[in-house]
Amino acid sequence: MRIEDSGLVVPLRPDVTTVGRGRGVDIRLDDPSVSRLHAEIVRRGPYVYVVDMGLSRNGTRVNGRPIARRVLEDGDVVSFGTARCRMGGIPREEVDPDVELRRAVAPELTRREVDVLTALCRPALSDEAFVAPATARDIAGELVVTEAAVKQHLLRLYQKFRIPEGANRRTRLANEVIAMGLVRPLPPVHVPQQGRPPIDGRPPGMRGPAEARRPGAPGHATGHPTGPARAAHTAASRRAS
Repeated sequence: MRIEDSGLVVPLRPDVTTVGRGRGVDIRLDDPSVSRLHAEIVRRGPYVYVVDMGLSRNGTRVNGRPIARRVLEDGDVVSFGTARCRMGGIPREEVDPDVELRRAVAPELTRREVDVLTALCRPALSDEAFVAPATARDIAGELVVTEAAVKQHLLRLYQKFRIPEGANRRTRLANEVIAMGLVRPLPPVHVPQQGRPPIDGRPPGMRGPAEARRPGAPGHATGHPTGPARAAHTAASRRAS
C-alpha cells in the first residue's frame, strides 16, 4: 500500500493489517480525519479486502465510494478519512469487488449465543451512525445475567467466528455477524404525527363512553339541555307557569 501524501510504500501483513492514527496500529496515518483504529486490511487466500471499523465519522472509501467492507483490486485508491492510499501487487481474480467475502456456512449457535450477538450488535443497527457495539456490561444488563457469563459467551463466539485476538475484538465480531446476515436491522420506530395527543394513546375514533361524556363533549350532561331537549324543557316550563 502506497501512502499518496508521503509516497511511502508499506507491505501488508500476511493476515490482518490495522490502519489508523493510534500508536498500536500496523500502518499509522498522521491525519486528524483518521481515527485511532480506522480500518483493517484482511488477506484471505488470494483476496484482499478492507473493513471499516465504524469508529470514525469520516469513514472509509474505495475509489470515492463509501464502504463498510469491500474486496480490493490492484490499483484501487482507499481513502481513510481524507488520507489517500493506493493498493498495489494484488493478484487479479475474477471476483466482483462489491461482493462481500462471507463464510459459506454460519457456525452453529445456541439460543443464548444468539441473544448475546443480538445485544452486541444492537447499537450498530440503530439509527445512530458510527457507534461501537455494546459492552459486556451492557449485554449483561439487557439479558439479566452476570458480566462474567457474557464474557464466557463472547470467548466462545470469538472461536466459532475465528476472530483473532487484538484490539476491538467485539467490533470485529459484530462486523462479521452483521455481514453474514445473522442479525437484522431493527424495525423503524413509529413516531406519532404532530398535533393534539390522543387520549390514553388511542385515536379519537376508539374512545370509550367515559371519554365521550367528558365536559364539552357532545351528549355530556351539563345541567343545561341543548337542541330539541332544550325546546321541550322550555315548553314544559311555560305550561307549568
